Amino acid sequence: MKKVIFMLLPLLVLAVSCEKKSDKNKSENESLDKISKLVPLKEKVLTAEEQKALTPDLVIKSLKDGNKRYMNNDLTLRDHSALVRDAAEGQYPKAVILSCLDSRIAVEDVFDKGIGDLFVGRVAGNFVNEDLLGSMEFGCKVSGAKLILVLGHESCGAIKSAIDDVKLGNITAMLAKIKPAIAKSQDFAGDKTVKNDDFVEYVAKNNVLQTITDIKSRSPILKEMEDKGEIKIIGAYYDLHSGEVIFL
Repeated sequence: MKKVIFMLLPLLVLAVSCEKKSDKNKSENESLDKISKLVPLKEKVLTAEEQKALTPDLVIKSLKDGNKRYMNNDLTLRDHSALVRDAAEGQYPKAVILSCLDSRIAVEDVFDKGIGDLFVGRVAGNFVNEDLLGSMEFGCKVSGAKLILVLGHESCGAIKSAIDDVKLGNITAMLAKIKPAIAKSQDFAGDKTVKNDDFVEYVAKNNVLQTITDIKSRSPILKEMEDKGEIKIIGAYYDLHSGEVIFL
């Protein structure tokens, strides 16, 4: 019996050794796989030809898909240094995003987009004036963007201040631009104060829709482009808690 065990011992040692080697290889492969996923992608910025081939609906789908990745904490790893160099020769963005000033909304991250992908304009309350309209006209008519997206958001301080009729320096005149949305929201059934989150959300969404109306009425250039199907002008609402962009 002892002789049999003695004869089998080398085989047992070999088996254990092979199993350990297999486990080690598996562990090394898993580590390499993890590392490969962390290597930034060498993306190229959009070219004029690629931009021209886009349609407004394709851009909307791209933004929606990017937002899903953002919500799932699956943002694309980008080689920003390379993208900066690639973009130095020109820019051909997909869309113009008008966002609120709010620091919690990192627009490029929200849509998982990189350098050269988006024109982003910001103002507290995401309304339009002639400067922003001119920027949109440049972005679409001159630079070829296919979409204008007005992005409002949950718990907007500018909306709340306008509801409360805050008076302070230049903020007073700024908040006046939001008052049409408040007037539009008087059909709301319930408490019409900043203490009611539902009312604040209702005004914020109406403000997005009002901004879209203002863009079309105050910019014949953009209105004509939309009528021809060259661009779309749409709105969305950002949920601070989930990171979801709800297209209106």
